[in-house]
Amino acid sequence: MYQLINDLLAYARVPSEGYSTVPVPSRRACETAMANLRDAIAESGAEIILGDLPMVMASEVQLMQVFQNLLGNSIKFRRPGLPPRITVTAAPVGDLWQFAVADNGIGVEPSEQDIFQIFRRLHTMDAYPGTGIGLAVCKKIIQCFGGSIWVESHPGAGSTFRFTIRPAVAADAAQPAAV
Repeated sequence: MYQLINDLLAYARVPSEGYSTVPVPSRRACETAMANLRDAIAESGAEIILGDLPMVMASEVQLMQVFQNLLGNSIKFRRPGLPPRITVTAAPVGDLWQFAVADNGIGVEPSEQDIFQIFRRLHTMDAYPGTGIGLAVCKKIIQCFGGSIWVESHPGAGSTFRFTIRPAVAADAAQPAAV
């Protein structure tokens, strides 16, 4: 119950924390998420590989929450007997950066259900703990940044969660190339 209340509060706070964005080094936000997940990473034997991650317009704390939820899910939904292998990359797509958090986990069955809907769970609580709020928080945060989030997955073949964010406007920030 305690976890459910905390997760609901996190979900409710997203819009109230404002839509103010600043140039943020996405690599630092991801590394902070990894530090927060240090015990889970060590316990699972996870290998996390970071590509070149750009400066983006975001809230660093909220972007860290997105990475923490996605990395945490990659660790939680791992295949038995196989250490998680997770890659985090970004590439310019049009006038946005598209991030990909890809894993070698259990994958997701194709479904008409929106896995980003609050309380949406694809597994029982006995199989995997959680409140079903994490991906809804990710979606709400990414939408506040003016982006979108989606998943590409096949059962037994892992998942790739993708999301888009505007590039940083600072003169020295990495910018996506014109397409």
